Amino acid sequence: MDHALQRRAVLHDLYAGRVSAMEVCDASPYLQRAAERLGVRTDRTCPVCRKLPLDEVLWVYGDALGDADGTARTSGQVSALAKDRPDFAVYQVEVCQGCAWNHLVRTWRTGTPGTAPARRTSRREA
Repeated sequence: MDHALQRRAVLHDLYAGRVSAMEVCDASPYLQRAAERLGVRTDRTCPVCRKLPLDEVLWVYGDALGDADGTARTSGQVSALAKDRPDFAVYQVEVCQGCAWNHLVRTWRTGTPGTAPARRTSRREA
């Protein structure tokens, strides 16, 4: 799922003065370090400070990932996880190292081909 419309709405509110830069530039130090070390530098300039290029970092989430759940990964590491793990979610986040802008760019599900996706258990009513 692409989150471009939501991103545009946030930036529109920022440029119109309805929200402050402090409200949208809230990347945690952990997110910024992950983007710096594991992310990919893009050719897009930060839409807030308009000084630095954005980094994109991938985060993985899923019960089947065990200790890897909720961690930043490179695209190669995500591909390796997808080869032997059932269904999990990948979140692509853009981050500015200068002003701490961050926004969710895209989400998708991945996993082992032919493996049934992970299911949530449902309660049976008595």
